[in-house]
Amino acid sequence: MAPHLRARCRSMIAAALTTALLSPIPAAAADASDQQGAALCTADRDHPLAARVSQDIRAALSSRAGSVSVAVHDTRTGLLCELASHRQYDAASLAKVLMMEGALRRAQEWGRGLTAWEHRRIRPMITRSDNPAAGQLWSNLGRPYLSRFLRRVGTTATVLGPYGYWGLTRTTAADQQRLLGVLTDAPDVRGLLRPNARAYGLRQMADVRSDQRWGVPAGMPRGIRAHLKNGWLPRTAHGWRVHSAGVFTGGGRTYRIVVLSHGNPSMAYGVRTVERVAHAVHRALHKGRAIAQGFTPESEISEVPDGSAPPEGDFTRPGEEPRPKGENPTT
Repeated sequence: MAPHLRARCRSMIAAALTTALLSPIPAAAADASDQQGAALCTADRDHPLAARVSQDIRAALSSRAGSVSVAVHDTRTGLLCELASHRQYDAASLAKVLMMEGALRRAQEWGRGLTAWEHRRIRPMITRSDNPAAGQLWSNLGRPYLSRFLRRVGTTATVLGPYGYWGLTRTTAADQQRLLGVLTDAPDVRGLLRPNARAYGLRQMADVRSDQRWGVPAGMPRGIRAHLKNGWLPRTAHGWRVHSAGVFTGGGRTYRIVVLSHGNPSMAYGVRTVERVAHAVHRALHKGRAIAQGFTPESEISEVPDGSAPPEGDFTRPGEEPRPKGENPTT
C-alpha cells in the first residue's frame, strides 16, 4: 500500500476509535466489561447469587435506551455489583445527601449537635426535596468545606457544581455508594459519622414523602425499610437524568443500591429503568419473599423536574446579568 494511503487508513482508524470511546454507552450495551462477558457482580460467600444477579441486571437493561450505571453492596453475602460505576452524571437532587452528611460531619467536628437552623433545612431538603433549604445549606457549608468532606469520604470523581448550582454536581455510582456507606459505617469510610448522626441521616431518608419514594425501593420485600434519595432533571444534552440511591435495613442485613441514568426520553421511562434493576436485586437477595413495593404506576410519576438546576438559559455567575438562552452556562 502507498505511504499516503497507509497514513490515511491510520487516521481513519484513530478517528473511529476516538468516536467509539467518547460516545455514551447505551443501557442495552451497558458497559464494555459487560460486552466482554465479565461478571457484573461478585460475592465471596455466594457465587451462585453473584451470577444470578449479574444475569438479572443484564436482563433488566436488555431493552432499555440511555446510559445506566449501577452499584450494589450487601453486607450479608458480600455481594458487590458494578456496572459503569465510574461514569459521571449530573447529580441533581442526589447532591442533597452530600450536604446533609457534610452538615452532620461539621457539627461533629465542632463538638456540637445540629443547630435548629441546620435541622430546619436538612429535614425538608431530604424528605420533600426542598430546594431553597438546599441552597441555603450549600452556601452555609461552602465549597471548601464540602470539597474537604468529599476527600475524607474518598470519592474520586465527584465535582461540585459551578457557581452555586449544586444540582450540576458531577458524580458517579461508585462515589454515591461511598456516601451511602458513611451512613452505614461501611469499612472503607468507618468512623466519619458517630452512631447518633448516622441514625439521624437514615431517619430523614426513611421519611421521604410518598410521591418521591419511587426508584430503588421497587421490589423491596416486607420487613425491609428503605432510606432513599432520588434526583430527576432534564437537560438539553442526555435528556432526563433519573437517579435513585438507597440503604435497605432489616432482617439482619444492610444493603445499598445506587442506579444512575441519563439519556431517558421521559422521567417515567427513567423511573421504570431504575426500578427494573432494583427489582432484580431485591428479588435475588430475598429469594421470592412477598413484595412490599412494586413498580410505580406511570400515572403516579410526574414529569416535573426536581428543580435542582435552573433552565439552561437562566444561569448567571454572581454579579452577572442573566445569560441569553442557549448560551453555555458552564464556560
